Amino acid sequence: MPQISTKVQELSVGQLSARSGVAVSALHFYESKGLISSRRTSGNQRRYTRDALRRVAFIRASQRVGIPLATIREALSRLPEERTPNREDWAHLSETWREELDQRIARLTKLRDLLDGCIGCGCLSLDRCALSNPDDLIGAHGSGSLLG
Repeated sequence: MPQISTKVQELSVGQLSARSGVAVSALHFYESKGLISSRRTSGNQRRYTRDALRRVAFIRASQRVGIPLATIREALSRLPEERTPNREDWAHLSETWREELDQRIARLTKLRDLLDGCIGCGCLSLDRCALSNPDDLIGAHGSGSLLG
């Protein structure tokens, strides 16, 4: 990972990309979604404060555990003066997100366990396929196409 002198207070998009391991296009996308911000130089080049590195790391860690970008943006916007998240912020947010993640894990486990039945039918039949038609209450009465 390239080192950047501590004397440098602002990073170009290329420096932020190299240091964070995130593609320039992803950084532009994060900025367009309000997750990070930059100022523009007189030559219209982006400049990020050094704390953008921590914000990008926070975004990536959140994404790795399955948190949607909209939820991440909402969490970041609730920080005082939209400051960079610290350890306590992460602890609070991870506790908040835990229930949602537990529910997602339960849904994925259920889907994983239903895969075996799908291999047997091969057709993804709508009248009995748990993957094409999950939690179908009316399916017990026949396929959707047969119910008038």
